[in-house]
Amino acid sequence: MLESTMDIQKHFINKIVLFIVLFWTVLLFGIGFYLISYEYKEAESTAIKEAIVSVKKDLAYRSWVASHGGVYVPITKDTPPNPYLLHIKNRDVNTTSNQHLTLMNPAYTLSQMMKHYSNLYGTKGHITSLNLLNPNNKPDKWEKQALQKVEETRKPIKAISKIDGETYYRYLNPLIIKKSCLKCHAFQGYKVGDVRGGVSVSIPMKDLYENAFTHSIRIFFIIFILWIIGILTIFYGRNIALRELNKKIRDYEQHIYSLVNMIEKRDSYTAGHTQRVADYCVLIAREMGFSENEIDDIYRAGMLHDIGKISTPDSILLKPGQLTQLEFEIIKEHVVTSYEILKNVDIYKDIAEIVKYHHEKYDGTGYPYGLKGDEIPMLSHIMILADAFDAMTTNRIYKARKIIDVALEEVEKLSAIQFHPDVVKSALVVLKEIELNESISQIPQTKLERERFAYFYKDNITGVYNKDYLEYVLAYNYEQKFNLVCVCSVYLHNFTSYNKKYGWSNGDILLKLFAKALENIDESNLVFRVYGDDFIVLSKQYFDLESHIEVLEKVLVGSDITMTYKRFDIQEYSVKNIKELEKLIS
Repeated sequence: MLESTMDIQKHFINKIVLFIVLFWTVLLFGIGFYLISYEYKEAESTAIKEAIVSVKKDLAYRSWVASHGGVYVPITKDTPPNPYLLHIKNRDVNTTSNQHLTLMNPAYTLSQMMKHYSNLYGTKGHITSLNLLNPNNKPDKWEKQALQKVEETRKPIKAISKIDGETYYRYLNPLIIKKSCLKCHAFQGYKVGDVRGGVSVSIPMKDLYENAFTHSIRIFFIIFILWIIGILTIFYGRNIALRELNKKIRDYEQHIYSLVNMIEKRDSYTAGHTQRVADYCVLIAREMGFSENEIDDIYRAGMLHDIGKISTPDSILLKPGQLTQLEFEIIKEHVVTSYEILKNVDIYKDIAEIVKYHHEKYDGTGYPYGLKGDEIPMLSHIMILADAFDAMTTNRIYKARKIIDVALEEVEKLSAIQFHPDVVKSALVVLKEIELNESISQIPQTKLERERFAYFYKDNITGVYNKDYLEYVLAYNYEQKFNLVCVCSVYLHNFTSYNKKYGWSNGDILLKLFAKALENIDESNLVFRVYGDDFIVLSKQYFDLESHIEVLEKVLVGSDITMTYKRFDIQEYSVKNIKELEKLIS
């Protein structure tokens, strides 16, 4: 049995380790993929920055030339007369020293400069247009599409594209006709404000991609090293876990108290319940004449009978109200789970059989197997009664506890129905002598318990408490559990109009802000949202809302929503439920 249990636990640990390894691998290589992608995106970002700078430089140079009406330069092989400017008088002039000069307009000078720049640095650039003056500036396929878009958007166009098989980051900035441009282009029919074409710049990506690739190799190497370190750490942890498992699986008595402690940490009510059930089981078993070994077994079974609730979701296990049918079906599964947990540990093998049937009934209407009479072990019959008796004598949120005499009367009525008659006889003898701790209750006692309890009663929109929790607080405040003395009802008016005008989402935001403002007045107050857009504030002392009106109204500024309030002494009027509160504040 011990070896089998160890094998199961080892298999479980190995599955967890496999999951962690997969998670670590996906995480690390996901990060690596992101960083590598970022490197290539950064390369493209660098290219576009270079393109923009280049275009700005080109446009600045062109603007300078345009502002001077063009420039005259010596006629050379590199600067021949522009054949497209024949319509301009004095295109070519001779200086007093007989030096031949020719007029270079902005576009011509920029084309010449771009040609030299391309030869030096590999960046391709030129002025292009759909209405060409110079055929050498004919747009390629990408530029043609970009120019067509520019005509509509008047905004720069950028994209990754191929030129002669090489990858470039391409950028085209529109050229808008200014008054100075008409000297050369008026004859083409342009007027000020028209899009004449664009300045096209293409930044080669080869070097930038190669640099990104180099960085990617480094990133991959670092990621791989981190992955190896992580894997070694995970398997080191696995070995430690297995050593600890081998140690704990043999330490039976320590294990049982560890399990009990685990239950106590999760649900304080269940912890007290298991201890009381174990004690009641011992009293009844001893009265019925069972051996000390059997009494020891039923005591440990009582301590662990609800261990299967470890698998029950918190939303059901910790729910302070009555369970729905579906929730009840889910929580019923804890019996089988308890059995499955206990049967696989050698020292718990016998008590697992007791626990397995602790929700059966004498008449066969119990669960999970529907056994009846002597089909159920006698020690299980004892636990059935002890478990039910504790439920009867413990305060629940939805049901007050019964005093011992009333509870025992109910036990006697259920003899041969829910309980074994012989167990009932012994229970009636020993349980009437016990003293109940009146503080035994499902009502939360500590700050942590109250917060977990209130979790079920938080308003989804505002985060303050809801109407159901108000009902609970009023009821138990009446029994002096909360010591609240002041109730203040706050009404918001015209909220429906606000929702219609600005939408439900904005209405929810405003409600949340207002609720937060109410909470911030005094953290010891309890704030509740009731009836949609109204709030209730409960306080342990006189609640001076008047001095905080300005803060609250500031939240409502510009919304056309108004606020009114009423305040009462909750103890003076003995308010113990919402109906009584409604009469008071209406």
